[in-house]
Amino acid sequence: DFANLFRTHIGVDPEAHVDLHELGMEFCSEALEQAVTSEEAQPLFEASACKFQEVAALAFFNWGNVHMCAARKRIPLEDNDVDKSVFNERLEAAFEWARTQYEIAREKYEEALRVKPDFYEGVLALGQESFENAKLRWSLAMARQLDLASWDSSETISLFKHAEEKMQLAFEMWEVFEDRKIKEIMVNSSITISETPPKLDPRGKRDGQQKLSESETKEQLRATRFQINLFWGNILFEHSQVEFKLGMKSWKTLLDMAVQKFELAGASPSDIIVVLKNHVANVAYPHDDDVGKGHNTKVQENVLEIQGEHVEER
Repeated sequence: DFANLFRTHIGVDPEAHVDLHELGMEFCSEALEQAVTSEEAQPLFEASACKFQEVAALAFFNWGNVHMCAARKRIPLEDNDVDKSVFNERLEAAFEWARTQYEIAREKYEEALRVKPDFYEGVLALGQESFENAKLRWSLAMARQLDLASWDSSETISLFKHAEEKMQLAFEMWEVFEDRKIKEIMVNSSITISETPPKLDPRGKRDGQQKLSESETKEQLRATRFQINLFWGNILFEHSQVEFKLGMKSWKTLLDMAVQKFELAGASPSDIIVVLKNHVANVAYPHDDDVGKGHNTKVQENVLEIQGEHVEER
């Protein structure tokens, strides 16, 4: 009755907003249905699915990183005020706990790759996990002061090799990603400003504020390539030092490969020379005397070669 009275005297239908809402929803549904079934909409849905896939992979990736960081923070530093046996017990417990954390991290990285198989960051992370695990086992052997001649180093060496294999695979995946990004840059650079007016996203930011320029994108790609090679070089370098300590001849080949990666990472000749001079082969026998004759020859060769190349460049 009140609605009829309101409609009669005022001339406004109080239920009209309900009808308009329903009508609007009908129009919206029809429009959405047409958009969904159009060919033009399919690339948008594919792009959206890819983004959600990447977000899911990143979630597992970051989850794994939490456990990697936790493992590093738990290892105790040597304290002269603490009894040696007590410290060794703490060290043993910390190492066992860290190994568990590395295992959990590896599971999360593998889950990220199951979600997104071309997620090169996940492969890099698996390489890092193997590398950290190898260093952990080696550090524990050093802390225990084990006889390296009788110590079973097979698992440690296997972890180093596994890390290097993952770096190779990750770099190949990265090159595919880099090539795709460069092609995207070329396509986007051919679109004029008038064809792509700035838009506001739901948070009120202009679309252009969230995109890197062509030069910034290329610089980011270049920096990532350098970082991958630098990390790869570090793995090879540490592997070389361990094999030298174990008396394995292949340490020299590993050192050569490490230098190549450092060069590809854009490291300066002077920085590489400093790293080489700190190699355990050079530190153990700095003067190449009768006791260590031939052990640090390879290191000196690398230093001289790099110094010669540096002079030629100048």
